[in-house]
Amino acid sequence: MASKSWATHQATLLLLLLTWRENLHCDGFTVDPPVNLMINDPGHLGHLEITWSPPVNLINMTECSKLYHLEYFNTYRSSWSVVRTPKRKYTAQFDLMKDVRVRVYTVLSGSCTNGTVVMSINYTELVQKPPGTGAVGTAVQNVVCVNHNMNYMECKWERGPKTAANSQQNLYFWYKELGQVEECPKYLISKGYRSGCNFTGIALPDFTDIIFCVNGSSPDRPLKATYISLQIQNHVKPDTTEKLHLEAGPDMQLELQWNSPVSRIPRHCLEWEVEHSQEGPDGKIASEKILITEMSLSLLSKHNNKRDCFRVRSKLHKYCADKGFWSDWSLQTCHPDMIQVSPNPEWDVVPVYVCIAVAIIAVVVLSLCVGAVLNVKRSKQEKTQLPQACHKVLTHLKL
Repeated sequence: MASKSWATHQATLLLLLLTWRENLHCDGFTVDPPVNLMINDPGHLGHLEITWSPPVNLINMTECSKLYHLEYFNTYRSSWSVVRTPKRKYTAQFDLMKDVRVRVYTVLSGSCTNGTVVMSINYTELVQKPPGTGAVGTAVQNVVCVNHNMNYMECKWERGPKTAANSQQNLYFWYKELGQVEECPKYLISKGYRSGCNFTGIALPDFTDIIFCVNGSSPDRPLKATYISLQIQNHVKPDTTEKLHLEAGPDMQLELQWNSPVSRIPRHCLEWEVEHSQEGPDGKIASEKILITEMSLSLLSKHNNKRDCFRVRSKLHKYCADKGFWSDWSLQTCHPDMIQVSPNPEWDVVPVYVCIAVAIIAVVVLSLCVGAVLNVKRSKQEKTQLPQACHKVLTHLKL
């Protein structure tokens, strides 16, 4: 819905633009474009301030109201954005690694134009080239940010193909409520270098443009920067659904129910995808996927005495976010339950463990028995040898 409203807004502005251009001249009255168009960078990762001044011949004019028609190329949407404002300043977000293109017109209406809207034929334009810092092939690639169950954000990236092994990347972020740019609170490390950022404990606002910049340097040269703009509600990945309850009713009717994961996500914001796999008469498995907004599903099993299996995943509904990530699939539940039969029952895992335990106990018992018998024999021998020794001593004394 957000994209539709944006398109409607753009179409309305374009219609106004066409109307103005049909009334560029009113009784020979023409309008000059603004002057002193400037772009200022306050250091907020591409959130730039655009300023201009009214044309000299309109500075002291009081009979007409002055408006300014501003057009700038939105580098994140790759399209022109249009703004009409009575102010002489406007802020917008740009990708600093691309051209910043801005143009502004003057618009008059009132008694000086006989009540007609008149816009300047010409415009003042300014194009700002990106900085030449950073070697080609050193920018990070495949940046993916995931808002895990609306609990914490995590961004990951891959190194550029020409990034030196001894270089290190840094991530910075900024949004309007922040006074200044902040650095990643906790970097993710992979193979000895930074490969992402974990925002656990950082309360990032939703429905707010957050700007991320990943740059860095090496002993040889600086790395090329990458800029990303996102809203965290569009990057949510819900937790996995843990428990599915499946019952078989009369007439082969299957009832599947589950609970949503515990999270800050409102239940009405989740939609569900159910994967139903069914075994046919020929033994082949046929699967279908069903999109629903409820946490239950009733289906009629098509084949009696054949297995029906289900698993579930979820994501944010389009009415709560423009996009999002599917959760991981839940564990599969089936009816009837799978009965696992071992191809060699006599060698089942549990009996093998039991046999091993019995064998160990038997060896220990046998060892104890042998030791006991040896001790008994030894004690008998000692008893018989003692009288014989005494007899020999007495005989020797008599002699």
